[in-house]
Amino acid sequence: MQSRKNLSVFTVCMMTVAAVVSLRGLPMLAKEGLSMIFYILFSTVLFLLPASLVAAELGGAFSGKGGGVYTWVKEAFGSRWGFTAIWLQWIQNVVWYPTVLAFAASALAYLFMKPDLAGDGVFTGTVILVCYWGATFLTLAGSDVASSVTKYGALLGTVLPGILIIVLGLLWVDQGNPLQFLAASGGAHAHPRFFPHITGLGSVAFLAGIILLFAGVEVQAVHANEMEDPGKQYPASMFLAAIVIFFLFLFGSLAVAAAVPAEEISLTAGLMQAFQLLLGKFHLGFLTPVVGLLLAFGSIGSVMSWISGPSRGLLETAQQGELPPVMAKVNRKGVQSTILILQAVVVSLLAGLYFFMTDVSVAFFVLSAMTATLYLVMYILMYASAIRLRLTRPDLPRSYRIPGGTPGMCAVAGLGLAGVVFSLVVGFFPPSNLPVGNPALYVGLVSGGLVVFVGMPLLIHALKKPEWKQGGKA
Repeated sequence: MQSRKNLSVFTVCMMTVAAVVSLRGLPMLAKEGLSMIFYILFSTVLFLLPASLVAAELGGAFSGKGGGVYTWVKEAFGSRWGFTAIWLQWIQNVVWYPTVLAFAASALAYLFMKPDLAGDGVFTGTVILVCYWGATFLTLAGSDVASSVTKYGALLGTVLPGILIIVLGLLWVDQGNPLQFLAASGGAHAHPRFFPHITGLGSVAFLAGIILLFAGVEVQAVHANEMEDPGKQYPASMFLAAIVIFFLFLFGSLAVAAAVPAEEISLTAGLMQAFQLLLGKFHLGFLTPVVGLLLAFGSIGSVMSWISGPSRGLLETAQQGELPPVMAKVNRKGVQSTILILQAVVVSLLAGLYFFMTDVSVAFFVLSAMTATLYLVMYILMYASAIRLRLTRPDLPRSYRIPGGTPGMCAVAGLGLAGVVFSLVVGFFPPSNLPVGNPALYVGLVSGGLVVFVGMPLLIHALKKPEWKQGGKA
């Protein structure tokens, strides 16, 4: 067992990087050409850093109560909004599962040496259903397989391919090959741009999906009080993590953008497109199926690592009477059976988009945008809670405080709020560089998802009955 005051700056930094970085986001960034630099900087400065620092203060203040968003928001605004916050953190994860497994499906297409399958909605939807239900049954069985899949999935399916794509990209540049991102930025202009060519909010609609790539940092905030000097060490670890995340996303996406023309990049298969081209260029094409297997394994490992965590948080709220007693049920292994089955049903319904949308990239982005809007609402509640608690409970013991007193908190949380609100607004506009078909359908799906998934916890809380609490405890 670790002692409580032994986490170093580097350890917390790496924990944060592992929680945030996902290779599936590289094609989305690469599709923007050199404008990706603007998006990555925007996401780092206006989202990653404020979220890290605010979560550090809240996590330290309520570490004795679990330190999660349910507690933070409940302490500031009451149980209704606390429940809404934890619900959004859970449901956005449910909406996220089909996107990460769509990435796995595209990688498997290259394993089978049939790249065209990556754009086949039926194939993608089928892989999502099979993989997710398989992961659900493994979790229900209480198997320790999940921990092994997660550990080796992160190492072999994320770290190794991430290093490989960057090395291949550097070799591509070193040998004087043409850089596709210099020919066009975003696939729509005759010269590279460092800033988006803004003709409307649709021009920056990808920002909502890109912001999501940097989300999740608040999960590690509970570890702030496990450092010797959280007031200095935690911010240092967050700034270091921000630098590492910035360069991993930057160089990884540049490697994809260097080899594959922006207009040809698939949001789900773009990374494998780059691997196939780069490995072929250096006479290593035989490794393409191997990389496909590793990326698919990494994606499945990522799902296995998340499938029980957020749902466990929802189970705790059910046991406190926030949900009907049936949601608090566990099986003989102590696993939250009702919630996991419900979770799998929702994932299956969302996976249906892939069966009906002709362009897999569009289905992928619609789900990414829906996930982003839900998560962004949760961040709005988190920032607002941090400001309110500074005003209403200034003497609350905090192992880490954002410098500058109340004005300092308002500045940091306000910066984060501004970035989140802007990203939330642009998330409702169809991206101009993606063939979404009917824009009204796109807006309807994203808006409908937000209304339904935010409205559900508010409705459930309004209908809450006193006997739920007794049922939950039983």
